[in-house]
Amino acid sequence: MRLRRVLWGGLIAFGLVFVAWAALVVREFAAGALPAPVAKFSASAAQVERGEYLARIGNCAGCHTARGGEPYAGGRAVDTPFGAVYAGNLTPDRATGIGDWSSEDFYRALHEGRSRDGRMLYPAFPYPNFTQVTRDDSDAIYAYLRERVKPARRVNTAHSLSFPYDSALALATWRLLYFKPADATAATAPSQTAAWQRGAYLVQGLAHCGACHSTRNALGAPLAGHAYDGAMMPQNDWYAPSLTARDEASVADWPLDDIARWLQTGTSPQGAAFGPMAEIVFQSTQYLRDEDARAMAAYLKALPVTRGVAFKPSPQTVSSGRATAADRGRVLYEEHCANCHGKAGEGKASAWPALVGNRTVLMANTSNLFRVVLSGGFAPATAGNPQPHGMPPFYHLLGDDDLVALLNYVRGAWGNNAPAITTLDLIHYRDALRVARP
Repeated sequence: MRLRRVLWGGLIAFGLVFVAWAALVVREFAAGALPAPVAKFSASAAQVERGEYLARIGNCAGCHTARGGEPYAGGRAVDTPFGAVYAGNLTPDRATGIGDWSSEDFYRALHEGRSRDGRMLYPAFPYPNFTQVTRDDSDAIYAYLRERVKPARRVNTAHSLSFPYDSALALATWRLLYFKPADATAATAPSQTAAWQRGAYLVQGLAHCGACHSTRNALGAPLAGHAYDGAMMPQNDWYAPSLTARDEASVADWPLDDIARWLQTGTSPQGAAFGPMAEIVFQSTQYLRDEDARAMAAYLKALPVTRGVAFKPSPQTVSSGRATAADRGRVLYEEHCANCHGKAGEGKASAWPALVGNRTVLMANTSNLFRVVLSGGFAPATAGNPQPHGMPPFYHLLGDDDLVALLNYVRGAWGNNAPAITTLDLIHYRDALRVARP
């Protein structure tokens, strides 16, 4: 009898939870009802100019322009662990773009994550960040897209997501669990400076830095309390390092001017941007106005330091157990690396980064180190650094054992004190590159 009561109690509790969830899902679907018609939008020249600037900060073209395609015409795949989401056509073409969208429709997409017809959008479009964008800024971007971008007739590519992530029911559940539109009347941090507040608005919202740099759960939602803690970027084998860890990408110890310079040029005395971050600098942050670059720098510099310590040279360069491999690595370094990075890893300012204390070299997560050594890379070409030096690929030049010896030498020489890597680590990463989507 007691077991029966327990079972019935469990079934009733489950039923109540299911009914409550179903009611919330129905409400989420109902919230997609089309808004009332709005007055015709009229844009000023100044608003269009401002919108172009803001669209660059948001790197809208980066996702909404396919390789070789018309600007903003969509079609580029945003790869996720659940499949590919294809960016939509943002040109003012009336048949396939946003030519028939109102400014209210556009703001709703940014603020609520819903298309013009009320359809829920996938969060690969970072509306969890863009929800913080003000109506004035949304209207300015809309004005730029309508008035300055050339219409392009291109039908949106259907998403390619695996089951059950391709269903509206799953998306509605995700939104119930992890998304709430920002409250436009929410108080800011009155104790902070105006520069910090502007930087917070840009970093958290339009620049959506946390979309890459925040740790996520199994369903792709940022983990509460882990903003900017670092994360592997889906499907491309790059690591977006923690912006709060001194041994990764925290800039708490950098001078403000160096942070702003890095955002605008992709290089600073502390190092250069490579990989996906180089694309962001090239397409987006190099266009930051000085006051906005310094505002973002002020916010990033003030992020709380959560872990790690600043680099301190070890009094011992290479342990005796690694002596033979170190000798081999030293010879390889002198042959392939010393001409650029210096005999003692000191580098050359504004040209080749120093390897002594280099956080990419020393990080526990070696993904970016492997990627740069195997595939090479360039810092972005920017107005402040128009002819950047590049790193050649060694994918085809050195075998696994030689690369491991070389990297272990660099990670343990000149006072560097990072743990040794193994050949298996490198083979695993090299194999991942072979099957990576281009």
